[in-house]
Amino acid sequence: QVQLVETGGGVVQAGGSLRLSCAASGLAFSTYAMSWFRQAPGKEREFVAAISWGGGSTVYADSVKGRFTISRDNAKNTVYLQMNNLKPEDTAVYYCAADETYYKSSYYLGHDGSGMDYWGKGTLVTVSS
Repeated sequence: QVQLVETGGGVVQAGGSLRLSCAASGLAFSTYAMSWFRQAPGKEREFVAAISWGGGSTVYADSVKGRFTISRDNAKNTVYLQMNNLKPEDTAVYYCAADETYYKSSYYLGHDGSGMDYWGKGTLVTVSS
């Protein structure tokens, strides 16, 4: 049984930092591209960042580029999202997703993640102003 478990969410002031983790089990982690999506209250789910199987390629949404960093540790079956200089508009539930395919950046940008192979249940990030 595949499980993706996100941790690290919480409440932080604007300008602060958080590091999200997503621990995977039940799948050959190194053969899956990993991505982060988020859904703010009343809004559709949106792409945040993705990383290729070995970590050599990444894609970021324009809204987080330069502030967020996605990384992975295949030995620990874990993907991370380091979030710096957080803004109130970053408030959302953050989900990690796994897919055997690492898509072109044009696929991820503007995509809501429909069709990804596996999803976690999410972790809430709240950024106060």
